[in-house]
Amino acid sequence: MAGTQAEDLHRTLKARHLTMIALGGAIGTGLFVASGASIAQAGPGGALLMYALIGLMVYCLMTSLGEMAVHMPVAGSFVTYSGLYVEEGFAFALGWSYWFNLAVTIAVELAAAQMVMLYWFPDVPGVAWSAGFLVLMLAINAFSARGFGESEYWFALIKVATVVIFLAIGSLMIFGILHGGPQSGWHNFTVGEAPFVGGLPAMFGVAMIAGFSFQGTETVAVAAGEAADPARTIPRAIRQTFWRILLFYVLAILIIGVLIPYTDPNLLRNDVTDVGVSPFALVFGRAGLAFAAGVMNAVVLTALLSAGTSSMYASTRILYGMAVSGRAPRAFARLTPHGVPRNALLATTAVGALCFLSSLFGDKVVYMWLLNTSGMTGFFAWLGIAVSHYRFRRGLVRQGYDLGRLAYRSPLFPFGPLFAGALCLVIVLGQNYQAFSDVRAHWGEILATYIGVPVFLALWLGYRAVRKTRLVAYGDMRFHLPPPATAAGAKAGGSEALAAAE
Repeated sequence: MAGTQAEDLHRTLKARHLTMIALGGAIGTGLFVASGASIAQAGPGGALLMYALIGLMVYCLMTSLGEMAVHMPVAGSFVTYSGLYVEEGFAFALGWSYWFNLAVTIAVELAAAQMVMLYWFPDVPGVAWSAGFLVLMLAINAFSARGFGESEYWFALIKVATVVIFLAIGSLMIFGILHGGPQSGWHNFTVGEAPFVGGLPAMFGVAMIAGFSFQGTETVAVAAGEAADPARTIPRAIRQTFWRILLFYVLAILIIGVLIPYTDPNLLRNDVTDVGVSPFALVFGRAGLAFAAGVMNAVVLTALLSAGTSSMYASTRILYGMAVSGRAPRAFARLTPHGVPRNALLATTAVGALCFLSSLFGDKVVYMWLLNTSGMTGFFAWLGIAVSHYRFRRGLVRQGYDLGRLAYRSPLFPFGPLFAGALCLVIVLGQNYQAFSDVRAHWGEILATYIGVPVFLALWLGYRAVRKTRLVAYGDMRFHLPPPATAAGAKAGGSEALAAAE
C-alpha cells in the first residue's frame, strides 16, 4: 500500500544530507568540463544567459516539487504526484522512463570513470576500474539511506570546495591580483562575434547542455521519503540549493568567459578523457598551479562517482515507489532490515551493468541509442513536475482548501510551473530543429535525437489504452490535509491521500 512508504523507509537523512544531495546532483562534469564547450558554442554572453535562464527554470521546478514533497514526502516523488494529480498512464510512463534514464546514467558514469583512471594507470584495463566502481556504488547504496547520504555529503563537499576555490582564484585574476595572461580580461566579451555567438541554434545547444548539467537536483525530493522532519528540511534544502547553484554556475561561466576567449580551441575539447583542457584546469594552470590537471582529474572522478551513486539511489527509490503503487512488480517493494529496497537496487544495478557492457562491443550503436532514448527523460520528469504542481494547486482551490494550511508554498505559482513547463517543452522539441530543413537527408539524425519522445508516448498511451485511465478530475483529487469545512464531498484525509497512490 502506498501509504506505507513513509513508514517502511527509515527517515535518517538530515538537512545537510538533502542540501548536498541536491548540490551534488547539479555540480558535475556539466560544469567542470562541458561549460567550456558552452562558451565556445554560444559565446560568453550567450552561455551566461542560457545558464541563468535554465537556473531560473530549475528554481521554479524545485519550489513546485518542494511544495508537493512537503505535503506528501514519499519515495515515489514526482511519479506518485503525477498519478494523483495528472493521470495514471502518464505516471507509469514517467516512472519507467525515468528509472531507465537513471540506470543508463550509471553506465555513462562507469564508462567515463574508467577513461579518467587511464590518466594515472594507463596499463590497467579500464573494465576493471568500472567493475570496481560499480561494486562501490552498490555497497554504498546497500548499507542504508544514511550511508548514501553521508557518502554523497562528502562527494558533494569536494565538488563545492573546488568551485569555491576556482571562484576565488578566478576573481583574483580578473582584478589583477593574480596574473592571468595576455588573453585574460573583459575584452573577451567583445572578441569576434562575442558576447553572443551562433544565434538561436547555438542557444538551443547550450540550453540542452545546461539542462543536462542541472539534472539531478530533483533527487532531493526522491529522498523526501527518507528525510527526517521533511516539513523543515526540504524547504531549507531547496532555498539553499537554488542560491548556491545559481552563484556557482553563473559566476563560474562569467569567470571562464572573462579569462578565456571563446575562440580558444581548448574550450571545444570537452571530452572527459582529457581533463587537462577542462576550463577549470585551464584557469588554474594560468594562475601558475602546475598540478591543476591532476587535481581536476581527481575532482572529475569524484563527480562521476557521485553522479553514479546518486543515480543508483534515486532510481532504486523510484522503482520501489512504483512497486508500492502497483506500477511495477510487487517484488521490488521488499525492504531489508535497514530500509533498503534490495530487489529494486539489484535490478537497477543489473540494467546499469548491461548498458555499460553495450559500450564495449561492436560500433557502440546500441549504446548510443540507449543514451538517446534516455537523454530527454530528465526533461520529461521536469515537465511532469510542472504539470503536476499546477494541477495540484488548482485541485486544492477547486475543493475549497485553505492554502495557508500548506507547510510550504511555492512563491512563484502560477508563473513557476507554467514557465518551467513551457521551457522544457521548447527545449525537448527544438533541440535539433535544423535537421528538419531536409528530413530525407537527416532522418537518421532526427530519429536518434527524438527517439525518447515516441518511446515515452508509447508507454503512456499503451497503458492508458489497456487500463482505460483518464485525466484525474480536480474534484476527485485527494490531499494530505484536513478536509475543508466549505467543500462538500471533499473527504480526503491524510491516510486516504497516501492510499490514492496505489
